[in-house]
Amino acid sequence: MSVLAVSFFLILADQAVKLGIARTMQLGESIPVLQGIFHITYIENPGAAFGMFANQRWVFIVAGIFVVFAAGVMYRRISETGRLVRLGAALLLGGAVGNLIDRIRLGRVIDFLDFRVWPVFNIADIGICVGVACLIYALMRDGEKERE
Repeated sequence: MSVLAVSFFLILADQAVKLGIARTMQLGESIPVLQGIFHITYIENPGAAFGMFANQRWVFIVAGIFVVFAAGVMYRRISETGRLVRLGAALLLGGAVGNLIDRIRLGRVIDFLDFRVWPVFNIADIGICVGVACLIYALMRDGEKERE
């Protein structure tokens, strides 16, 4: 599957679920899925991860646009790399765009996955974290191969 297809699927899933949450729940409402362990909780985060740097909308919009621009510039190189790098780049791009859409449209990001021991997050956040983990792992693995 191509980088753009993975990114597009992640963006579509992220935005569809966020739209459903916003249309069917009240802000602050929490629905237990596994009581005390996992809830669907509708919040709007004006900051970055864990609510840091709240109300810095334009900083996050510029950062998101930078990620999209960098992916565009590096697309040819990324498409010629290994599968793990392509997957990581696709997930990172899709997650960044998913949250960028929220920031442009609402000025904040819709979060809803609530495990009660971690700040509430969303599908785009998962894409960003897993994408970065894939890229780091691929870089570390390739670095090990070069030292051998």
